[in-house]
Amino acid sequence: MAKLGITETVLRDAHQSLIATRMSIDEMKPIMQEMDKIGYHSAEVWGGATFDSCIRFLNEDPWERLRIIRREMPNTKLQMLFRGQNMLGYRHYADDCVEYFVQKSIANGIDIIRIFDALNDIRNLETAVKAAKKEGGHAQIAMSYTTGEVFTHEYYVNYAKQIEALGADSICIKDMAALLTPYEASALVTELKKAVKIPIQLHTHYTTGLASMCIIKAVEAGVDVVDTAMSPLALGTSHAPTESIVAAFQGTEWDTGIDLVKLGEIREYFMGLRKKYIDSGLLDPKMLATDAKALLYQVPGGMLSNLLSQLKQAGKEDQLDDVLAEVPRVRRDCGSPPLVTPSSQIVGTQAVWNVINGERYKTVTNEFKGIVKGEYGKTPEPIDPEFQKMILKGEEPITCRPADLIEPELDKLRKECAEWTEQEEDVLTYAMFPKVAPKFFEARRNKKYGVDGKNADAAGKVHTV
Repeated sequence: MAKLGITETVLRDAHQSLIATRMSIDEMKPIMQEMDKIGYHSAEVWGGATFDSCIRFLNEDPWERLRIIRREMPNTKLQMLFRGQNMLGYRHYADDCVEYFVQKSIANGIDIIRIFDALNDIRNLETAVKAAKKEGGHAQIAMSYTTGEVFTHEYYVNYAKQIEALGADSICIKDMAALLTPYEASALVTELKKAVKIPIQLHTHYTTGLASMCIIKAVEAGVDVVDTAMSPLALGTSHAPTESIVAAFQGTEWDTGIDLVKLGEIREYFMGLRKKYIDSGLLDPKMLATDAKALLYQVPGGMLSNLLSQLKQAGKEDQLDDVLAEVPRVRRDCGSPPLVTPSSQIVGTQAVWNVINGERYKTVTNEFKGIVKGEYGKTPEPIDPEFQKMILKGEEPITCRPADLIEPELDKLRKECAEWTEQEEDVLTYAMFPKVAPKFFEARRNKKYGVDGKNADAAGKVHTV
């Protein structure tokens, strides 16, 4: 029997999707030991925006969070999301930083590292995969799934073969914008299973209302593991409900072996948290609504709201249809990148400028210029050389792996943050968030040593709403 594996996302992506990653470790701790008894394939608990949120809003050390989760859930594989050469920050980092981050993540308790690149440029994943393998971790590469002329089955099969050749342990179809449809999920998984031998996992969001259907068709086609979220924090921009998916496959050849009664106890706990989040205004019921517009415009839901917001600020909200028509043109001009962070924001903002100005590329943002130059890596389609010349105005494009141009930087970063360092991992926190980390380090010191009495107490309070 081909038992289906379940990756539980309630401690990471579910609350990132619904409440801007504000679940604190104190809210997680009471239920972790019960979750550890379930028999999940893995629990996704770290990475993504959790790191940023911990130090910016929750006054928590993300490394300590990971150590606590590892202690409370000794029998469950812990998983994280990692942006390849971007780590968890917003720029490309030198190889020595990426290697050190992977080493420290695994040393502190991570078993499976899901690594992805916004452009699906395999070169941006090499260092992280090698580092994970060296440390004895499971390296999973996620393909950023999107739609468009270039994104054929052949494209994804070719990428999957590159992933396997690189030495990854598994592949994830990462459908962050909920663009996957059920029969397409079936067809894609069927093709991938023929092409590669390593396991395949499906990560899809509920935004367009299709996630559960996609999971059923993908499982029938042979997918090995699926991502779900406990029902109180499922649906909407989150994931399919864990309990429903477990129930759907009970008694079939894909039975997960998970006990629905035990899941029911965990559900009760998260229902309490859900009520707290709704009462405080942290969970907006609008986030739970289905929005199929992404399928019409090929634009993720979050990107759609950003575009409208930018147009409102300019007093041009009546031009939304023009912008939606401009987005695919801009996307094609810059090499058809998948519309995920950061490319969705870059393409969307440039489309807004093109429409507002009434002239295409009269204003060019630095970020758009960066994509055209090759600062983010190789785009799925080549960029027209004449267009490139027009945007770069004499600057030379980057054709190598962008990180090849970055000197080792770990020692320099260690010196910069030496005054705050209390643990080896602090240099990585500083590397990713050089503006926010010092404030966090100060608050941590005040809380620990009671510096400045009253102020230290205020700095130490965990803010959860």
